Amino acid sequence: MQFDNIDYDEADGIVEITLRRPEKKNALTAAMFRDLRTCFDTFAAGDARVAILKSVSNDVFCAGADLNDPPEHFWQGVPELGFRCDKPIIAALSGKVIGAGVVLTQMCDLVVMTDDASLIYPEAKVGVAKGAVSILARRMPLRLALEMMMTGEPLTAERAYAVGLANRLVPAGQHVVEARKLAAGIAANAPLVVTMLKRMALDAVGDAPMQTQYELMSRVDTVLNSQDAADALAAFKDKRKPVFNGR
Repeated sequence: MQFDNIDYDEADGIVEITLRRPEKKNALTAAMFRDLRTCFDTFAAGDARVAILKSVSNDVFCAGADLNDPPEHFWQGVPELGFRCDKPIIAALSGKVIGAGVVLTQMCDLVVMTDDASLIYPEAKVGVAKGAVSILARRMPLRLALEMMMTGEPLTAERAYAVGLANRLVPAGQHVVEARKLAAGIAANAPLVVTMLKRMALDAVGDAPMQTQYELMSRVDTVLNSQDAADALAAFKDKRKPVFNGR
């Protein structure tokens, strides 16, 4: 399965979702977030047991949101923000991971980083932010999260690994190989146990306020964009009783 800037490949129980917009340093557009959601939904509904999120580029994993095509509903394509997926998702990172790319990858379950990678959240310097990065306070030490968010300075791979933001730290160019090894080991285990323990662990950590907000927005969007809602409006205009089908 292939989209304009994202590839979806599946083999041996492992899905690889690849950002492919190197000419724009993988800056994320609204369409890319929609396509990411389609990829994750396909993974969740299929037989594959583990997903790897990676990039075609080694120098810049992702330059963040594309400000020329602002992804207003970016959260819909981010794990544990726009959707829940009980299957494990691994982020394989190299180079610079910036802005929305930090949120996207740190909301994955496991992370492999090259030793030359860095996480950068520059919105305090840019002057524009949606606040989703605040959820990282649940996934890293609070003072470190505040430092990264408020200074906009890079967080090195070495420091990220030291505080538990990365599961593996590998030499440059080895992140995808290592992610595949990690994925293969997980895929060989009992899937019902893996998915149960992932969800129980995330439930134990609990949701951040932004997660709750986006989940509520998703629930409202589901109702407002339903066929029932459209039929109800049509029935009101026609002055007849609506018929609801739960779709």
